[in-house]
Amino acid sequence: MTVSLGLACLWALVANVAALFPSRDHHWRFAYAMIALGIPLLGWVTYQNGPWVGLLVMAAGASVLRWPVIYLGRWVVRWLSR
Repeated sequence: MTVSLGLACLWALVANVAALFPSRDHHWRFAYAMIALGIPLLGWVTYQNGPWVGLLVMAAGASVLRWPVIYLGRWVVRWLSR
């Protein structure tokens, strides 16, 4: 396993453990931080392991951070329907 995949697994573990604890803002600040860490990490995973592994890691990250992805999709649909 490459270093980037190990860090991606650690990212997923931290995101899942943090979701277990209560939060006043429904974890949005934490989600922003995880997105800021996850995007460069996803690029590194894709660079080291290829696009198919990068797509798998991206799908795993989107499943962990599903609400930001859902809100982004809704925003894009509203923006395109103008």
